[in-house]
Formats: sequence, C-alpha cells, structure tokens
Amino acid sequence: MALTKDEDLIKSNKLVNYLSLFTSSGTIICCALPALLVSMGAGAALSSLITVFPQLVILSIYKIPIFIGAFIMLIIAGMLQYHSRGLPCPADKKQAYACMQTRKVSMIIYFTSVGIFIIGLLFAFIIPLFI
Repeated sequence: MALTKDEDLIKSNKLVNYLSLFTSSGTIICCALPALLVSMGAGAALSSLITVFPQLVILSIYKIPIFIGAFIMLIIAGMLQYHSRGLPCPADKKQAYACMQTRKVSMIIYFTSVGIFIIGLLFAFIIPLFI
C-alpha cells in the first residue's frame, strides 16, 4: 500500500522530531551537564564522569557544530510541525483519535527538544559570559 503525501509528511515529521530531540540532547551532554556539575561544586563528579566517558571531551571540543546541527534540526522540525498542523485526519474515529494523539506527542517532543536546546545554549554560551 502506497503512502499518500500527507501520511509521508507525518512520518517524516516524526523522524525529524526524534532527530531534533537527539541533537538537542547532545547539547545537554556536551555542554550543559559539565557546566552544571562544576557550578554545583561537583568537580570531582565531573572528573569521574570524564574518566568513565572520555568522549565527553571530544563532544565539548565540537560544541559549536553540535549546536548548529541541533538548531538546524529544530528549525526543520518546527517548519514541519507548522505545516502538518493543518493536515486532515482520517474520518474513522479510531484513526482520527490516533492521528490527534500522534500530533500531541509530536508537539510534546518538539517543545521538549526546544527546551533542552535552550538549557544547553544557556549553560554553554550565555552563562559563561557573566562568570
């Protein structure tokens, strides 16, 4: 069975939302978590964390490309969210309910991604300006 244009857009919207959540979570791991631990006075915990996961240092070296990639994914996800908000749901009540639930979950994932990105942005770039 072939997908219609609307179904294809909804599927790509879900994929982009999950990718934006993944990339914005990367901003938390690379930059916000170390800054939070140090600001709370848990420098020893951070050094233990880096000992166990030395890849955190590599992620923090590339924080600007990580943030740019996350921002681009959030922009694409936001455009797809905006476009798909007006797409019709099926007439069948069961499928219409599933369609509306999918839209709600998609919006929750998107705004969670935006929130995580903003927290990472604050800890990585804004707060260090004032310290």
